[in-house]
Amino acid sequence: MITENGKVVAIDGDRAWVQTIRNSACQSCAARHGCGQRALAGATGGRANQVLVTNELEARVGDEVTLAIDEAALLRASLLVYAVPLLLMVAGAILGHGAGGQDLMAIAGALIGLVGGFTLVRWLQRRSIHRFEPRLIRIIPGIDENVPTNPTVL
Repeated sequence: MITENGKVVAIDGDRAWVQTIRNSACQSCAARHGCGQRALAGATGGRANQVLVTNELEARVGDEVTLAIDEAALLRASLLVYAVPLLLMVAGAILGHGAGGQDLMAIAGALIGLVGGFTLVRWLQRRSIHRFEPRLIRIIPGIDENVPTNPTVL
C-alpha cells in the first residue's frame, strides 16, 4: 500500500475532500537532474492537492487522515491510462497505412486510434471508479484542546 497523510478540508455527503501536500524525494535521489518527477514538482511548486474519497471512517473537517492506494491498483491504472491509448494509436497508424499506403492515412488512423483509446479509458474508468480510488485508512489522533500539553505534577 502506498500511503499519504492529509487533512480533511470539506465534507460532501458521504465523501470527503482531503488535501495533501506533494512531497518530493528529489533532494536525496541520485538521479536529480535527469528525472521528470523533479521537473513536475518544480513546475507545480509543491502545491497542495485535493482528493475526493469515500468517507468510510466518518472523518470531520480538520481531521488529519491517512490515505492509501494499493500498488497493484496504481499500476493497473497507469497501464490503462498510458498503454491503451498508445497501443490503439499504433494500431490505428498501422491500419491507416495499410488501407491507403500513404502517410496522411497513417496519421489519420493514429489520431483516430488515440482518440478512441482516450474514449475507451474514460469509459473503463467510469465503469470501475472505486477500484482505482484511494481510501481513508485511519484518522490520525490529534492533540485534544481540553487536555493540557504540559501538565504539572503535584
